[in-house]
Amino acid sequence: MASKQIQRKQQVFSLTAPAASSVMLAGDFTHWQEKPIQLKKEPTGVWHTAVELTPGTHRYRFIVDGQWCDDPSSAIYEPNPYGTRDAVLRVQ
Repeated sequence: MASKQIQRKQQVFSLTAPAASSVMLAGDFTHWQEKPIQLKKEPTGVWHTAVELTPGTHRYRFIVDGQWCDDPSSAIYEPNPYGTRDAVLRVQ
């Protein structure tokens, strides 16, 4: 009997932060600060990365020059235990 493979879908994350020297993505899919993903900076000041995620609900935040930041393009947020909020991404 063959096991069904979970289809991962590529999701693009981006943040406009022209003055930043470092932008990282942390979320439940990176084990938060354990394995954050470094974003790449374009000449326009937009940082981006693409991540393959499994279907379901994922929570994440950006870390800009060491400071936790919201994703201004997220439509959904949920409170976290630290008194701030996480962006929520639903992957179909």
